[in-house]
Amino acid sequence: MPKTEDFAPSSGALIALYERLRAAHGAQDWWPADSPFEVVVGAVLTQNTAWTNVERAIAGLKGAGMLSCEAILAASHEELAERIRPAGYFNVKARRLRSLCAFLAGEGGLEALAGLPTTTLRPALLAVNGIGPETADDILLYALDRPVFVIDAYTRRLLVRHGLAKGTEDYETLRAGFERALPADVALFKEYHALIVEHAKQACRRRPRCDDCALVEACGRVGVT
Repeated sequence: MPKTEDFAPSSGALIALYERLRAAHGAQDWWPADSPFEVVVGAVLTQNTAWTNVERAIAGLKGAGMLSCEAILAASHEELAERIRPAGYFNVKARRLRSLCAFLAGEGGLEALAGLPTTTLRPALLAVNGIGPETADDILLYALDRPVFVIDAYTRRLLVRHGLAKGTEDYETLRAGFERALPADVALFKEYHALIVEHAKQACRRRPRCDDCALVEACGRVGVT
């Protein structure tokens, strides 16, 4: 079990950070997709790549009429990999997409999964080859509207620089800390995660652009090199 006591931010501290992010960047309305299944595909394709590359890969799938669970399973590995080539690691991601689609098909599709409790569904997703905690939680939050907070490298970086985390906490510890401190509000979790991503792209990069950062006054710059 994760040592959740290692990350126990106050509700006030996390809400204050959210409000500063919202004031700086405005509403994000993330995730950009036309359907829950498109969210699922994007969650796999976005692993280790920029979102612009994911958009190109999804456009390729749409153009080929392959943006469905059935079409992905019917396609050969080579064809699927070629369609998602812009997302990088296309052979690995093709295998992961097929594994995830096989799981979805075996369970009766996203509609059937929507009837399962999160405590059952999350471990089931994590058991699929290539689906780690961040990808599973992307699917749970953005495709299935579950109040599960998504942790990524951007979140960890922001927490450390604002003195809210040490940087040594594991994924589950950080997720549990957010979920304890904040109300179980799907809209809030979606917007919070999207704002963190946007802030990381604009200012809180690996080499931070502090001169362009609207949060600089509240940032302790802990860990910044």
